[in-house]
Amino acid sequence: MKRSRTLTFTVEKNIGDAFDAILNAPSKMMPDAKMSDDGWWSFVTPRGPAKLKFHENKSLGILDHLYVDKESKWSVPMRVVSSGNESEVIITLIKPDEITDAQFNERMNEIGQVFENLKRLIEKPF
Repeated sequence: MKRSRTLTFTVEKNIGDAFDAILNAPSKMMPDAKMSDDGWWSFVTPRGPAKLKFHENKSLGILDHLYVDKESKWSVPMRVVSSGNESEVIITLIKPDEITDAQFNERMNEIGQVFENLKRLIEKPF
C-alpha cells in the first residue's frame, strides 16, 4: 500500500486570485526559477536541480503538477476550491517508490514549510 499525505490550507483570496498566485509562485518562491518554452520551471533546491510543470485547468481549479529532482519523481494532484471570498488549497502527496519512508517523512516536514510560505505569498496584496 502506498503512503500519502493530503494537506489543505485556507487562503484569504478568491479562487481566481489564489489559482493565479500559485501558478506564478515558482518565480516568487525561488529566485533562480526559470520557465522553459515547454512550460517546465527549473530551479535549485537543497537536494540539487529540480523541475516542476503544472497541468492546470483554471475553470475546474486543477493545479496538478509533476515535480522531478535527482532523487524522485512526484505526480501531485492539487486543487483550489472556492469557499466564498476565501479558497481552500488541497494537495495530495503520494510517496514515490524510489524514496524510503524516512525520506518521505523528511520531505513532508520540508513541504509543510513550503506551504506556509506559499500561503503567505498567495495572501500578499498584489
